[in-house]
Amino acid sequence: MAASLKRSVPDVWLLVRSRPAVPLASTRVLADALTAAYGSRFAVRHTDELLIGVQDGRLILRTPAGEDLPAPKVVCVRQVPGSTRHDHEVTLLRHLERMGSALINSQESHVTCRNKFWQLQELAVAGLPVPASLSYATTPLDRVVRTPGLDVPCVVKSVNGFGGADVFLAPDLPTLRGTADGAAHGVPLIFQQYVASSHGRDLRVVIVDGEPVAAAVRTSRDGALASNVTRGGSAGLCAGRYPEAEALAVLAARALGLTIAGVDLLFTATGAHTICEVNAVPGWRPQMTAVIPAIIDCIDRRLHDGPDDGA
Repeated sequence: MAASLKRSVPDVWLLVRSRPAVPLASTRVLADALTAAYGSRFAVRHTDELLIGVQDGRLILRTPAGEDLPAPKVVCVRQVPGSTRHDHEVTLLRHLERMGSALINSQESHVTCRNKFWQLQELAVAGLPVPASLSYATTPLDRVVRTPGLDVPCVVKSVNGFGGADVFLAPDLPTLRGTADGAAHGVPLIFQQYVASSHGRDLRVVIVDGEPVAAAVRTSRDGALASNVTRGGSAGLCAGRYPEAEALAVLAARALGLTIAGVDLLFTATGAHTICEVNAVPGWRPQMTAVIPAIIDCIDRRLHDGPDDGA
């Protein structure tokens, strides 16, 4: 009886946002697949149903109803990094890691990917191609947009935007300088080189455990700059069509310590690729049938090998 009860304790979690937030469609499909693969060993956990604490010199997990929970062996994190905050979700991820859970992806990699400029720092240090970019710490924005050498047209984006939000093209200096009036001053901006040859078009490569498992060329609607499918764009599957780009995506995921990643690449005028940004909680199209089996294999390896140490 005791052995049966032990087997029913979930040791694989899918960690998602607090209710009533609606998860990505791919997250819902992944939850169904993990239920089929692991049965009672799997559970979906929402961030608002977990309490964290220290008791008698040890770390504890508890529900608001007072039920103590053992730390799972593996946690697949499906929280959008752009909305992850240090005093909230990051603290929970740190707690789980320190209780011995293997996080996919790790707390550190989620924090890095939350800030688009932190991504650029790591990618550049790794020697990977990224567009020329300028950001700031406490310099007043009206001075930043008047910096000599800040070329137009340029792409303007928030350091923590996601899903193609807060991204626009400044075609000229008056538009660029107008950002000082309309921007949310609490969140720094990035002013990035405009890759005209990739306007409204990019290549999304999904990486799992150091391997490219899916790829799609995404195209925007009505000539818009951002090509995100969630904003009305279309996607054409193209796994294997751009092998050099897929190899670059693997290096990008590795540089950021990501086990699962969605790497967005821009098409340069020379036919090469440059890295636009990397997503730690990527979505994928239903036709990308290799993604979920690869994630399940990844979880299986963590169940047997211990904590995740990055791709």
